[in-house]
This record gives sequence, structure tokens and C-alpha cells, in this order.
Amino acid sequence: MSPPVSDGRVPSRSHERFRSAVLAAAVVLALGCAGFPLDLSVRRAYDYFASPDLDDPWSPKIAGWQRRELADAPQVDGPAAVGGAGGAIGEPGEDEGVLRARYATFRAERRREMAREFADWIQSEAKQHYIPDGPIDHWATLEETLRRGGDDCDGLELLVFHGLRDLGFAESEVFRAIVYRPEDGQHHMVTMWFEDAADPWVIDPTGAMTQGMHRMSQIPGWVPLKVFSDEREYTARPVARRDLAAR
Repeated sequence: MSPPVSDGRVPSRSHERFRSAVLAAAVVLALGCAGFPLDLSVRRAYDYFASPDLDDPWSPKIAGWQRRELADAPQVDGPAAVGGAGGAIGEPGEDEGVLRARYATFRAERRREMAREFADWIQSEAKQHYIPDGPIDHWATLEETLRRGGDDCDGLELLVFHGLRDLGFAESEVFRAIVYRPEDGQHHMVTMWFEDAADPWVIDPTGAMTQGMHRMSQIPGWVPLKVFSDEREYTARPVARRDLAAR
């Protein structure tokens, strides 16, 4: 996956040096989806939901994909409706706290199990359905990916992004994410599940960044750049851990 081409506007001073390094690496290395992971140990805390700068070079590419994704609805059947779920609400019992805690624990375990199964499934499918981009880095929609029978990391990632939301994960906790490896300038697209807003789970569609499902803090050598969905866009910014804990 290649970084965006600058539109000529001058970036803000606070991010000029970082973006220059990113764009310089792109020119030298002709980036695509990331290759095999490196063993690096740089770990930081991030605010994943900061507003993007007005001159953010990723924003036009994200906005273009968002328009196409919303307009190109996939032809996939949704889950069947479940009836008979109504009923009267009873009074709180003495064991309310115990049952509530057990319910929360069971629910969290099942959600993690489901997400891990999705990670294993997409990484297995990617071995057969990975199709590299040509000279132009086109971000496919989900429908384009299904119709073509595959894509590179930014197309295959959509199966996880949409799949988790179709299975009941909230739109406010599942996002696409662009990550960057400073060691060699590689960019990559992954799904982030924000069970914890400060340390999301990462599902890598191709396994180039990580196998299985791990939290971002457990994956050294990678920097989150952008977090977005088909309707929202955020910029990930480094913060002090004490500042993040105070939010």
C-alpha cells in the first residue's frame, strides 16, 4: 500500500519533519503492502482518535474511498432476524452483581474468540486471494474485492472490517487503520478493534505485521498513522501514557 501523493500544500510545522521522512521513504522504496515483520522494540502510547490536520495528505484518499464504499453496497446477505426476544423486566435480585460480572466476562471472552477466529480465517484466505496492486495503489471497496476474488492488504482488510460489524461489533469500536514501519518505510492496512480505546486489538489480513490477533502495544516496530471507517477519520498521535490514563 503506497502513501498518498502530496497536493502541494505546506504541512503544519509540528508534523513537517515526520511527514517528510514518510514521503521520502515512499519515493525511495516504491511502497506496497508490508512484507515480513522485523524485530523492533519501539513502543509508545497513542491517542487514536485525534482530529486530522487540515493538510493531512491521507485525507483525500480516505475521503475518496469512503464515497465509493458507501455507494457500492456489497451483495451479501445479512443475518436473519431473531424473534421472541421481548419480555417483562424483573426486579433486581441479590445476585445481580455476580450475574452481571459473569455475563460481562462471558461476553468479552466470546467476542475475543470470534475476533481471533476471523483473524485466523482472513490470514488463511489471504494465501489464496492476495492480489498485488499494479503501478497505481487503488483502494478497493468490499464489493470490488469480492467481485474480483481478492485484492492486496487494503482490500482483504475490508472483509474483517465489515465482517466484525456485521456480526454485532459496534461501529464505534471497529476501524480500518493505516500503520507504518519506520525501519523500512512500509505502509500496511489492518483492522483495529477498540475493546480498549488506548490499546486496540490488531487483525492483520495478510499476517505481514502480526499473526493471529494481538494488541497494538504487543507489536513492536509499527506506528499507527490513521484510524478511519466509511464515515469517520482520525489521526493517531503519540501521547504520554500518564496523559492517556487521565482521559
